[in-house]
Amino acid sequence: MKLYKISLRNIRKSFKDYAIYFFTLILGVAIFYVFNAIESQTVLLDVTSQTHEIIDLMNNMLSGVSVFVSFILGFLIIYASRFLIKRRNKEFGIYLTLGMSKRKISMILFFETILIGVISLLVGLAIGFLLSQLMSVLVANMFEADMRRFEFIFSKSACIKTFIYFGIMYLIVMIFNVINIGRCKLIDLLQASKKSEKIKLKNPVICIIVFVLSVIALGYAYYLVTVGINALNTPDAIFKPIILGVLSTFFIFWSLSGLILKMVMNVKKVYYKGLNSFTLRQVSSKVNTMIFSMTIICLMLFVTICVLSSSLSIKNSMTSNLKELAPVDIELTKNLDVPLEEAYDYGYTKEQALDSKILVKETMQKLGFDTDKYFKDVIDFNVYATNDISIQTTLGKSFDRIKQKYPYLDYASAETFVKLSDYNKVAKLYGLKQLALNNDEYVLVADFDQWINIRNEALKENTEISLLGKTYHPKYDECQKGFIHISSSHVNIGFFVVPDDAVNESIRQQNIMIANYKANDKEGKNKIEQLVLDTSSTSYANNTIISASTKLSIYEASIGLGALVTFIGLYLGVIFLISSAAIIALKELSESTDNKVRFDMIRKLGADEKMINKALFNQIFIFFAFPLLLAIIHSIFGIIFCNYLLETFGNEQLLPSIVMTAIFLIIIYGGYFVITYLSSKRIIKEG
Repeated sequence: MKLYKISLRNIRKSFKDYAIYFFTLILGVAIFYVFNAIESQTVLLDVTSQTHEIIDLMNNMLSGVSVFVSFILGFLIIYASRFLIKRRNKEFGIYLTLGMSKRKISMILFFETILIGVISLLVGLAIGFLLSQLMSVLVANMFEADMRRFEFIFSKSACIKTFIYFGIMYLIVMIFNVINIGRCKLIDLLQASKKSEKIKLKNPVICIIVFVLSVIALGYAYYLVTVGINALNTPDAIFKPIILGVLSTFFIFWSLSGLILKMVMNVKKVYYKGLNSFTLRQVSSKVNTMIFSMTIICLMLFVTICVLSSSLSIKNSMTSNLKELAPVDIELTKNLDVPLEEAYDYGYTKEQALDSKILVKETMQKLGFDTDKYFKDVIDFNVYATNDISIQTTLGKSFDRIKQKYPYLDYASAETFVKLSDYNKVAKLYGLKQLALNNDEYVLVADFDQWINIRNEALKENTEISLLGKTYHPKYDECQKGFIHISSSHVNIGFFVVPDDAVNESIRQQNIMIANYKANDKEGKNKIEQLVLDTSSTSYANNTIISASTKLSIYEASIGLGALVTFIGLYLGVIFLISSAAIIALKELSESTDNKVRFDMIRKLGADEKMINKALFNQIFIFFAFPLLLAIIHSIFGIIFCNYLLETFGNEQLLPSIVMTAIFLIIIYGGYFVITYLSSKRIIKEG
């Protein structure tokens, strides 16, 4: 009972000094509960069956991510506990001096861990419960669900999962504490606060060489993910810049730790100004033990910035793309003129090959669906293709150069052609620019940025094409933005708009019907859509295959993917950001406790509180700023790489996403910095 009272008193005494530790634990529990409670809250949402499937996928993904998050939080808790024990070395030494056994000290830590665990779990779950209600409203709005069934829900499954995961973490912390206490020696415990890490001035020449080599290696990694990005086409190639970046980051911190003090010492005006010499000595006395931690924190911040920026950008871009890229309610497509003798090779039966001779409208009528009754703004057109004209053919003289840049693209694919009159009808309905052509001209239409760049190289060389015995040259020296297939992203790699007489029925490949529903409200459109989907789903049984793509299905899939990316990005980003800031904060608070005597000494030497506070501020600022600065530099190139990989979603919303990420950084990382400074200032004043 006495040990329990000591534990309770220790927690009360340490709460002010280590409020950040308790706050981080509570925040970790709350965030963990919030994202795992989404599964229980989304059950009540009144959404379509397709949206329910997307939500189930999102919940499964979040459950998997939670396992990874638990490892991150577990590492943070163990790392923080290590500093807390170190801060109490003198206290434990006094216990041993007074005759208390190491077993009893371990029991004190055991009770403390239990109390901290119970408090953080209960408070964290309470906060998580409140935040989860806001999250459920956010999810409902994102999926445009009916909020009439909304009610406050406490997720038992999320609560149990949180108790299990954090219970395991606290158990591991207890084991580590027992091991650490068992290894302690009395003399080390009593003298720990008086010891300062020896300042080992590394050979400046070696530091400069290592720094220069690290910068060169980092520059090469940046080059690979920007200019040389096309060569990153295998897992091994992608790992190369990652490994270079990690090693370069470590050695940059290693070399700077040996250079900064030496360089500043040579600048006498700076070194001897105010308490700069004291501050730099304080930083240098601890920086050697922080090199690995700085590297981890820098990389975590880098991942945070990239993940948050990219995930928010994808969500915003996909939402903004919907109106532009899905301007009609439905698109029905079927392949035409499949040769009977080659039906099996194409994956069709002979009956389906026979059906490929007729158009979409006739097939729908055969299946019992009256397009005239349910559709309006109907446009029916063909797409043409011939194996005689491949992508390689249309690239002309630029093919060898382009293939060297993009060696893994499928250059043997047949190009597709659309009649000018058909395209202009589609463009008018879609709100796109209509075209005009002479009898010997063509226009390339695309909206996938990477392919636009490829196509433009050939167009600038005035590459001609020969179609059914007649030669055509480009009207423009660059692609025109446009598309014919409705979608949620920019996926059109290019098709040719040619004069109407340039193609004939011998090379027709597909028949496409686009239309809007004859309905004025969402309920009416949903009924027609279900009828269309039911009809097209039975097409295979009726010896025909029609693929249907609808605005509503694209919209639901886009919102679902956007929500999935957003939630996982926020989950990982916030956890990484909190972990990075908390590690530095706890380290600095621990150092401030150890430095009470030193700050007391410079007070006696005549330093006023303003100078002391400035010295403390600079010391904490250096530790917070160094990893963040390098992480921001990494992120500039990391975001460029992510943007390249995700360019089909569009990058129009990248700037707002970066701004939002910056706000997260300022609030969370900056908040930890301010709280750390204020707490440290209070600690050294108590000295």
